[in-house]
Amino acid sequence: MTVLPDDGLSLAAEFPDATHEQWQHLVEGVLRKSGKDVSGTAAEDALSTALEDGLRTRPLYSARDAAPDAGLPGFAPFVRGGRAEGNTAGGWDVRQRHTALTDGVVLADLENGVTSLWLVLGEGGIPVTELGRALDGVYLDLAPVVLDAGTEVEPAARELLRLYEERGVAKEAARGNLGADPLGHEARTGKSSDFTAVAGLARLCAEEYPGLRALTVDALPYHEAGGSAAQELGASLATGVAYLRELDEAGLAVEQAAAQLEFRYAATADQFLTIAKLRAARRLWARVTEVCGASSAQVQHAVTSPVMMSRRDPWVNMLRTTVATLAAGVGGAESVTVLPFDHALGLPDAFARRIARNTSTILIEESHLARVIDPAGGSWYVERLTDELAEAGWEFFQRVERAGGQAAALRSGRLGEDLAATWEARTGKLARRREPVTGVSEFPNLAEQLVAREPAPEPRSGGLPRVRRDEAYEALRARSDAHLAATGSRPRIFLAAFGPAAAHTARLTFASNLFQAGGIEPVTAGTFAESGATEVCLCSSDALYEEQAESVAAEFRSAGAAQVFLAGRPGQYTDVDAYVFAGCDAVAVLSATLDRMGVS
Repeated sequence: MTVLPDDGLSLAAEFPDATHEQWQHLVEGVLRKSGKDVSGTAAEDALSTALEDGLRTRPLYSARDAAPDAGLPGFAPFVRGGRAEGNTAGGWDVRQRHTALTDGVVLADLENGVTSLWLVLGEGGIPVTELGRALDGVYLDLAPVVLDAGTEVEPAARELLRLYEERGVAKEAARGNLGADPLGHEARTGKSSDFTAVAGLARLCAEEYPGLRALTVDALPYHEAGGSAAQELGASLATGVAYLRELDEAGLAVEQAAAQLEFRYAATADQFLTIAKLRAARRLWARVTEVCGASSAQVQHAVTSPVMMSRRDPWVNMLRTTVATLAAGVGGAESVTVLPFDHALGLPDAFARRIARNTSTILIEESHLARVIDPAGGSWYVERLTDELAEAGWEFFQRVERAGGQAAALRSGRLGEDLAATWEARTGKLARRREPVTGVSEFPNLAEQLVAREPAPEPRSGGLPRVRRDEAYEALRARSDAHLAATGSRPRIFLAAFGPAAAHTARLTFASNLFQAGGIEPVTAGTFAESGATEVCLCSSDALYEEQAESVAAEFRSAGAAQVFLAGRPGQYTDVDAYVFAGCDAVAVLSATLDRMGVS
């Protein structure tokens, strides 16, 4: 019997290790075939992907991509998790959001997998006086309650504490968060509020309710205003520091003050960026508390991003929220809220709420995602991205502090300007479909039946804007819908494919998707005269364009075409009016086309 060495690598021992330079050489050969003559690091850079905040995702990571020691779960700097056991005890806390009082909905959630409640009260939510009704039948010693009451935080908190006492819940058994977030509310509404009442609630929780926190540091307003991951991190740190200062003045020790904060972050369908963001947030907050003379792990509540939710083809949102929830769980969030797929359309129905809560249940119970602490830990890519994002977030935090702190940055408008600049750059990528939105800018379905929902309460507004990835295309589709309602048909364009299928299929598919993204129906069958269209898009290969583009365009012009497009890079064709190609400003093209067609 042959005994193999127990080093775990014996089967590969006879193969020489490949070097980084050898890999680069192979990349050079592949790129050369595609027409890019680059070598060395330039070849590697050609395969890199630019992210926001000046970050880049490289095509290959190895042991030489060093990052600071992430430590162990439950120990500073808490990169690998705030608790030694992570979420292995039973998965993360499944927290469902409620903005309206609907009989039976809260209990249905709790009976079917939800483990805590997030209640929006006051403006944009449930009246504070109806809190008791909203929690009717809820075992308050078992289900943590998180409040979000804006300026009504003190009466809402007092009402919740009254309910605890009325229902016989011991002070040490109360769990949740009173949800005070003056700066987050100011970011939402533009209205500042006094911290005195909040400090009183924090002292009360610290002294009498060990399982209750008083404050939330909500980073969603900055994410929803178009901010990047680093800006979200920096703004949350600046807010957390502002609260520590206020609580210190109110007489709380640093450890007591830090224990009163829970941080809320957005989880997006960019799973690795979300994982890195949550890990970086813990590292950065550990540094803040260390400087303040304490060691405190950040408690995190992740919410699937409202910015990524589409109104068209909303079923795709189920896939987006699944990836975001996976990322939040892997990233180590203690609590996760999955927004229902119809969140952008109004009040979610029972089916949407069921899918939302079951998303976490499947990942925890069937995919066993919570059985491993920090599953992404040790990945050279994730560790490096965590480090780079932490550096970018810290830089933005320092920028806010130099501006006088979070309150000053908000009131001066400087923070809003920074977020707007980031969103403007991202809007350009969306318009050019460099950031695709499935079902909206890519593979839209013009025949879909719009999903109707009861209107949700108007959210708080007046401060930072709320943006959505689909907003430009949604405006175009709305114009098309109005035209359909008025005339019985959508605006149309005739796609003229010529040559064999191999020559035109790719560009025909490209053009069809592009025009449908703006609500313009592509017609490929029959003749131009029969199509009811006034404009044409030619689709074929570069070789056939050289031979036939001008003559084919002239034929359509003679047949009455008001505009002739060509699917492909701009060329010198006299009878072609415009070109559509990968990277063109699709929103501008589609808007101008609708204008010419008289679609207002």
